[in-house]
Amino acid sequence: MNEEYIKRKTSTIPFGYESSEVEGYLKPVPDQIEALEVAEDLVTAESISLRDACDWIEFKTKRSITAAGLKKHIDKKYGKREQRLERLGTEPTSLLDRF
Repeated sequence: MNEEYIKRKTSTIPFGYESSEVEGYLKPVPDQIEALEVAEDLVTAESISLRDACDWIEFKTKRSITAAGLKKHIDKKYGKREQRLERLGTEPTSLLDRF
């Protein structure tokens, strides 16, 4: 078995994975995982909205993800937005917010 496989813990298959030939494990889908990582970076940098990121992911991978699902994934990986701002400081990230 490939070491990139993850153990299936719930009935829902997470974005970026698909059922594998090995019972109880999920196989990664590299292009979906890569698109998800790019979208995560753009959303956490506040360059694009969650909905725009979802549309872009669906365009790139032909698999849909909801804004709520993407937010849940980002919050799980990076912490909630307020926690991220505390870690990074409270300086505005947008040039327009500075005036």
